[in-house]
Amino acid sequence: MKSDFWNEMYKDESYRYGESPNEFLEEQLAVLKPGKILLPADGEGRNAVFAASEGWQATAVDFSERALQKATELANRKNVEIDTIHGDLTEIQIPEEEYDAIALIYAHFPPSVRAEIHRKLSRALKPGGKLILEAFTPDQLRFTSGGPKDPSMLYTREMLEEDFGELEGINIYEEATELNEGPGHSGEARVIRLLGSK
Repeated sequence: MKSDFWNEMYKDESYRYGESPNEFLEEQLAVLKPGKILLPADGEGRNAVFAASEGWQATAVDFSERALQKATELANRKNVEIDTIHGDLTEIQIPEEEYDAIALIYAHFPPSVRAEIHRKLSRALKPGGKLILEAFTPDQLRFTSGGPKDPSMLYTREMLEEDFGELEGINIYEEATELNEGPGHSGEARVIRLLGSK
């Protein structure tokens, strides 16, 4: 089962992707008024915990029980509160027009469910809500800094334009960057970033 793989990945006390937030997410939240934010596939919670520290009502979703346990532990250490939802994004109920922001940070889904999940999340944004995404591109396969090794789980501009077509003002760009996010994301990388509004 997928959850078994990720529970094993997160079993250690240390945080695989560090305890600090993703830099792109940090930059984007700095210019938004805090509200309700959903962080699907947030793993050990570094991004949800950061959002909570900035005044957001943050909810982390993941199908690894161990990851969410560590997310709660991190929140407690940082003296903030987060909500957690354990489950598969294809199965859990996410209310429509509920969130002021949704952040997909290295949330890579198989092609069989990717578009379905992305559209479900678009519908969960309130009118005017913001979607923030950072993920790996197929070019990332040349590097050892992290990410899926299955090319079908890496994201292209065309793929994201289609998945998030109902959003407005979509801005998508690819970047060469240097990751310093714990042992799981470390070194030169190729990423794609998306910003959009409901």
